[in-house]
Amino acid sequence: MIEAASRGASVKRARIPGLSRRRLLQVLGALGVGTLAFRQALAGQVAVGQSVTTKAIRQAEWISGLSFTNEERELMLEDVNQALGNYARIRAVPLDNAVPPAILFFPDDPGAPRRAEEREAIVAGASPAARRPASEDDLAFTPVTELAALLRGRQVSSAELTKLYLARLRRYDPLLHCVINYTEESALKQAERADREIAAGRYRGPLHGVPWGVKDLFAFPGYPTTWGAKPFKDQVRKEKATVIARLEEAGAVLIAKLAVGALAWGDVWFGERTRNPWRPEQGSSGSSAGPAAAVAAGLAGFSIGTETLGSIVSPCTRCGATGLRPTPGRVSRFGCMALSWTMDKVGPIARSVEDCALVFGAIHGRDGLDHSLMDRPFEWPLRRDVRTLRVGYIESLYDEGRLDRIDDDQRRERARARIEASRKSLAVLRELGFKLVPIELPDKYPIAPLRLILTAEAAATFDDLTRGGRDDELVRQVRNAWPNVFRAGQLIPAVEYIRANRIRTLLMGEMQRVMKDIDVYIAPTRGSSNLLLTNLTGHPTVVLPNGFRENGTPTSVTFCGRLYGETELLAVASAYQQASGFHLRRPPL
Repeated sequence: MIEAASRGASVKRARIPGLSRRRLLQVLGALGVGTLAFRQALAGQVAVGQSVTTKAIRQAEWISGLSFTNEERELMLEDVNQALGNYARIRAVPLDNAVPPAILFFPDDPGAPRRAEEREAIVAGASPAARRPASEDDLAFTPVTELAALLRGRQVSSAELTKLYLARLRRYDPLLHCVINYTEESALKQAERADREIAAGRYRGPLHGVPWGVKDLFAFPGYPTTWGAKPFKDQVRKEKATVIARLEEAGAVLIAKLAVGALAWGDVWFGERTRNPWRPEQGSSGSSAGPAAAVAAGLAGFSIGTETLGSIVSPCTRCGATGLRPTPGRVSRFGCMALSWTMDKVGPIARSVEDCALVFGAIHGRDGLDHSLMDRPFEWPLRRDVRTLRVGYIESLYDEGRLDRIDDDQRRERARARIEASRKSLAVLRELGFKLVPIELPDKYPIAPLRLILTAEAAATFDDLTRGGRDDELVRQVRNAWPNVFRAGQLIPAVEYIRANRIRTLLMGEMQRVMKDIDVYIAPTRGSSNLLLTNLTGHPTVVLPNGFRENGTPTSVTFCGRLYGETELLAVASAYQQASGFHLRRPPL
């Protein structure tokens, strides 16, 4: 095919019966064929009004240097046709010449380290009133704020706590499948060092001696970094992730590399499917599957996860954990697997909002290695009355009239349950003394089609995996999984990617206007565009439990804050959490 296409006469005679000429031109344009005249010649004159077919994809494959199987083309077909519709919605947005894409370029040597500026963080220490719990189970579920006091007061040793969590991981992992690799040898050494330092009065802060786990996207020398994917099962990387290095500096004890859905999607990895501690027959959701399950089950003091599009929010919702997705540029991604350079974020998962604040205080700020970072001050706790903060709520999401537009009975009942739970959350905030401000999310621009930004960047990130045919080694081979998305992503035109990023710039401006009169807003975790919207605009989010269903599984609510407004965001979320108390419930393992 390549040889034939290189000869002009052969190209001009190309015909694909049954395919719209316009549609084929769009596919060929997506694949990067250079000139309109060439694409027109290749398309030939065919009937107008047909969708892209598997034959069209096969005829166009050569320009990308890829060849798919018939099964792979069938799997891609719906996505390719859906993409064309999304391109049309994106093109319908008028863009003035002055609108840039939401991509930043730094004109310096990308391999040269930058000077790390002084990080500003004022974080309160441990609770002074903590008493050692009567049972090991109670100790395992003790929040970091109290563990810190127990460790500093030497009511419990780091070695004892580390052995307790390692034992619990080994006991419950056969059920939950939340561990990929243990770091036991290193952990015991770190714990012994922490105990010596605390005994000598060299206390490093509230994380000193606290055992924790990390999503297995982060490099830790001497141990595999598998990314949850079979092609990388034996990968050992030389660099140490900044987040791991900073938590080591804080004296925390890394006990395990925790399960991640393959290449940061879902809860299925090369070893198993990570399970929900509240309902083990159900997956934990993902892709921070192991970190959320381990924290919720009392198997680690806290954990570190990542989010590109829901990977902290979703498993925390499923498992009843509390998570913080910070503003992009707040926490270094150095040493962490890249998926989407403009959307990846790193954040803590813990048993309380206060715990997340303590961890965030240790990991945020420039490191001289991740060039997307910037330093902004972070204080904890908030130094003003939290009730003076302006809290918004999305008024339209509480309108039961929306339910009439849902045809499916089960979906309608789930939506009704969300509205009821959300109203209860609003009532808690009102009882606390917050004056709630009605707001609406931006609806001027299409949001769902902008997912192509993630698809394009992810397809580029793992281009070699696709071209080398090793995508076949991934466990999930269905439409909504990376192998198919990577292949379909090869067909996204560069022009559409840049145009989507320019609309993203406009969307960011719209969100700034929404946030102008509020500090934080509350939203149901599901049932709106909020999750994708804030992942695109970068607004930080806290997710935490806000109730339980009849089957005993947790539900969640999200709080979203201003860019770099983590202090205020965490303060409001913490006030709600302390008043509601849902985070204190434990799964019935």
